[in-house]
Amino acid sequence: MRKTPFVTKEQLEKIVEIYPTPFHLYDEKGIRENAKALKDAFSWNKGFKEYFAVKATPNPFLINILREYDCGCDCSSLTELMMADAIGANGADIMFSSNETPAEEYVLADQLGAIINLDDITHIDFLEETIGHIPEVISCRYNPGGLFKISNDIMDNPGDAKYGMTTEQLFEAYKILKAKGAKEFGIHAFLASNTVTNEYYPMLAKVLFEVAVKLHEETGAHIKFINLSGGIGIPYKPDQQPNDIKVIGEGVRKVYEEVLVPAGMGDVEIYTELGRFMLAPYGCLVTKAVHEKHTHKEYIGVDACAARARDADGAAGTLAAAHAQNDGIGLDGKIAVLLAGALDDLVGGDLKYHGVDQNIGTGALDHIGKSAGVLGAGQLFLEVVQAETVMYTLVEDTADLAVALDDEDFLRAVLASGV
Repeated sequence: MRKTPFVTKEQLEKIVEIYPTPFHLYDEKGIRENAKALKDAFSWNKGFKEYFAVKATPNPFLINILREYDCGCDCSSLTELMMADAIGANGADIMFSSNETPAEEYVLADQLGAIINLDDITHIDFLEETIGHIPEVISCRYNPGGLFKISNDIMDNPGDAKYGMTTEQLFEAYKILKAKGAKEFGIHAFLASNTVTNEYYPMLAKVLFEVAVKLHEETGAHIKFINLSGGIGIPYKPDQQPNDIKVIGEGVRKVYEEVLVPAGMGDVEIYTELGRFMLAPYGCLVTKAVHEKHTHKEYIGVDACAARARDADGAAGTLAAAHAQNDGIGLDGKIAVLLAGALDDLVGGDLKYHGVDQNIGTGALDHIGKSAGVLGAGQLFLEVVQAETVMYTLVEDTADLAVALDDEDFLRAVLASGV
């Protein structure tokens, strides 16, 4: 896939004259078009709703843009519930999906009227003891175990995941919850992460739809919604193509009509909890290069660090959330951009793109001497830009991107090991 930056060299140079690096930059037009495309793709389902994964980019300004397209908030912690409350989200606009949940989080979720998605069957009694009742609308997280395959390719291993209930536990949970007063039920599952295939959602939908039919038949429970959660990813490598949300939505519709409609369940609402698909291609961290380091690997030291990124004006949390699962940035040190093993993928225009091999190991370049301050170690850079003596690095929300501005000869020298 060949990508085109949403910011030009000229625009970037003007911006940095006003706003010192590091800072976050977002493409509002792209965010809005993508949100509309998702809504249109599932418009065939009257109750469709996207619950944006707040953890992906906990920025209230961006979330409020998504709310203009009827997006709710997918929260998994007390802080995320507090943020949802602060921007005016409440009731069915909040999906609370958590695990190992403290009592105070269930209390706040209940006070806000959020839909609570239980991760474990033991949480039923805990929830009832904590808030004094079982909500009339409630959801359970399902984990079928085993391997999740698409066209003989293993997408992920749900059996190794800590989340969700087994099939037997799910059926028992519904019976218990129904006996305790629950009237409307939801099913939630997250079986693979960052998939770059239009097949994932339809295949997941088929699994959940078939389970929903059996649950309804065996327990008499009214299935109000089925939550496909997240998992739709973005292309990080040059040979990957972006997901087509229109094709994905149509695939889910076909399975819906094949499985749910014949079972008399044509009123089931479809929910999603997308994160990186919603914002990752439309946000970046802009940071300035301050040093070069040529040792066993090639590095560019920049002026950003994780702590600073969290405090960036109007964009708190994006970088921290994007790297919560990758120890790619030192909490105390400067970020070091690791440039070894490049795969050239130039795009026309004044911003040049280069991919970096994922298997580049780890290393560091920070001011406190810890091996923790490498941006993108073991991950993938899609863009690197050199502007005369100053490099501006744009790091995409979850995609660790570096964007540069001119001097291709210098860049090729830095990336000599791969081009």
